[in-house]
Amino acid sequence: MPRVLIIDDQKDVRAMVAIVLRVNRYEVVEADSGAAGVKAFTEVGFDAAIVDIFLGDTSGVEVITTLRELAPSLPVVAVSGMTALDFMEQSPHLASVVCLQKPFRPNDLLEALRKAQGAVDGAIQAAV
Repeated sequence: MPRVLIIDDQKDVRAMVAIVLRVNRYEVVEADSGAAGVKAFTEVGFDAAIVDIFLGDTSGVEVITTLRELAPSLPVVAVSGMTALDFMEQSPHLASVVCLQKPFRPNDLLEALRKAQGAVDGAIQAAV
């Protein structure tokens, strides 16, 4: 069962994402801050991460950069309530990050996870 780390400071968003993933047979670990997410990542192995770009304690871009330094081929979906295009050029660690704009439908989330896996596998380019 694939294990996914959800890092989002909005409890309702985390809960919705977790439900969608669990129904689709993913194992889920939730973190309510960037610091908690990085800590969880260093303690347990993950197959993918879903990271909110605007976190209360830090920038999601910084969190993604840290996760990618720890695991360069980690599939990552970045979620944002605002346009996500402007941060994509900030770091080479963001090259294959798939962006998903809030609000999103469950199928959009699952498709973004598939695209993120394909992007790190080299099968497809990351898409916004």
